[in-house]
Amino acid sequence: MEFDYPITELKGVGEAIAKKFAVLGIATVGDLINYFPRRYDDYSQVTIMAELVPGAVTLQGTITQATGRYVRRGLHITEAVARDDTGSVRLVWFNQPYRATALKHDHAYYISGVYERSGQRFVIMNPSMELVSDFPVSTARIVPIYRETKGLPSRLIRTALGQVMGAIKTLPETLPARTIKEHKLMSYGEAVMAIHFPASGEQLAEARRRLGFEEVFQLSMAALINKREHQHEKGLAIGFNESLARTFVGHLPFTLTDDQRRVVWQLFLDMQKSEPMNRLVEGDVGSGKTVVAAMAALMAMEAGWQVALMAPTELLARQHADTLYKLFKPLGKEGSIDLLVGSLKAPQKAKAREAISNGSAQLIVGTQALIQDKVDMHRLALVVVDEQHRFGVQQRKTLQAKAGHMPHVLSLTATPIPRSLALTLYGELDVSILATKPAGRQPIITEIVSPNSRAQLYQKIDLQLTEGRQLFVVCPLIAESEGLKANSAEKIYEEFSKKDFKHRRVGLLHGKLKPTEKNDIMQKFVNRELDILVSTTVIEVGVDVPNATMMLIEAAERFGLAQAHQLRGRVGRGEHQGYCYLMLSDSKAPNKRLRALESSNDGFRLAELDLELRGPGAIYGSMQHGQLDLRVAKLSDTKLIAAARKSAADCLDRGIVLSKYPLLHKRVTRLRAVTNLN
Repeated sequence: MEFDYPITELKGVGEAIAKKFAVLGIATVGDLINYFPRRYDDYSQVTIMAELVPGAVTLQGTITQATGRYVRRGLHITEAVARDDTGSVRLVWFNQPYRATALKHDHAYYISGVYERSGQRFVIMNPSMELVSDFPVSTARIVPIYRETKGLPSRLIRTALGQVMGAIKTLPETLPARTIKEHKLMSYGEAVMAIHFPASGEQLAEARRRLGFEEVFQLSMAALINKREHQHEKGLAIGFNESLARTFVGHLPFTLTDDQRRVVWQLFLDMQKSEPMNRLVEGDVGSGKTVVAAMAALMAMEAGWQVALMAPTELLARQHADTLYKLFKPLGKEGSIDLLVGSLKAPQKAKAREAISNGSAQLIVGTQALIQDKVDMHRLALVVVDEQHRFGVQQRKTLQAKAGHMPHVLSLTATPIPRSLALTLYGELDVSILATKPAGRQPIITEIVSPNSRAQLYQKIDLQLTEGRQLFVVCPLIAESEGLKANSAEKIYEEFSKKDFKHRRVGLLHGKLKPTEKNDIMQKFVNRELDILVSTTVIEVGVDVPNATMMLIEAAERFGLAQAHQLRGRVGRGEHQGYCYLMLSDSKAPNKRLRALESSNDGFRLAELDLELRGPGAIYGSMQHGQLDLRVAKLSDTKLIAAARKSAADCLDRGIVLSKYPLLHKRVTRLRAVTNLN
């Protein structure tokens, strides 16, 4: 069985089943082999029937009788009796009418399921059944459970995998032999076989260690190659003007924190080198990243160069432009700031492009449209990228081609990233952290609310609205969903605007609106033309509305810690106290994540806990996580991460020739291109 064979080559996989596999991204045998389990059920211990106790069990027995009947329209029950030398047990299946005739009497079966009380007797409901063999796939072992889709349960995925074990055994090695030996790793083929069909818990742990090591090793190697290439690029050495820095700081309406001073000095040292800077500054909401970036920009501008600040949305670009205008006005440099965004009229855009081209615009603020062909930034020395997490290789090369040199790159993020994750995902970047917040910044008061207390909460909110404050309402869904029990943005908007807050001005914002519509609605909220903004998570990053003091997060248990913390950072950004209300979907006790959110405003501590509870996808979302293929590695395993990163660096130091390892080369090349996580 070859890896590129279509999935339809497997027994039992016709066109209809193949379409279901396609939903999971599985089209070939190779795709199937690389489709790893999401969890496991341990049915490896075979129990005799005389010793049955309630819970998950595996038995070996023969079927002595099996009957099926419809008890009412749409409900079919199959009942069977299994027996061994010590006793018998009753088996029950719902809506599986084929079971009664499929079971072979007097044949030995493995039977796995949950032994539990049903009415007046104990039974095993919907057990997995498999004829006794040397290699069962769904019983009498640690059973892999996969992400499923309708009509394609894990049982069918396991059956298909059982047919390709020969191909798994012939998988070529993907790591250098020296690396495998140094770290005592099992072979790649053994690891993939064990991840699907582990013979024991110990073997599964070793398989996870091997595959997790490989994921971090490949990602680290890709990042290190990018970093080393970047270090060989020629940049611009920009000197530090101490007098100007002191003047700038002296005009600030606040005192810089020690963290801000330390990070600013790191930036100044980076920019004095002829090697281009590539640094990420991560700081919690309100930690003062913008003023740090402004001080770096000031040095480049003073030296006669240009700076580009790129934001993910036009609204954020406008907010940055306003902030920088205020920061630079005391120095008389506000006139050198220009804004270039999509909503400008054609003459305005032409004027901005002309100012950029002739150099009179020294600080250009906009979206990624700034690096388009029409924009001539040949004197560009510094790029500040806000909330993009990483400025990709291709974007840097585009700017290098424009300017004739590689600009310094400063990335900013308000997503607190645990150190282990930052080292792994951002290995090509130097990382600076702003951990403390400026003096006087009030922590957000966070409260978990039961749906039974909704009316009292609305009264509390209305009092604040009467005082002139504003409210964000964040919902996990745009529209109602049958499968998810959670209030949607559309439903809450309807209830607020026609019932609960009909005397208030209510707006609706979500991702399906056109960019211009989203911008208009958000601008109305900023201008205080709306009292309440009902939204999905599109308001998550960077939006600054100082008058918004309250946030209500609907179905709060559906949000990750890091995401919910980012959301509540949208309120309390002005002089008034901020409040965040975490509304539960039902009256059940709140989970550990919400309790942590209620008790702490420390984004870094919450990010560590989120990583521990839910994995890196909790911070970056499933698409980004999938791109990086961190499917096995636990980023809380700092020892494995450190070993894999060091091993990747050692291989590069030894002058590894990647082309000698085709699969590793292919994987690292792809990962080098995955450099933008947004």
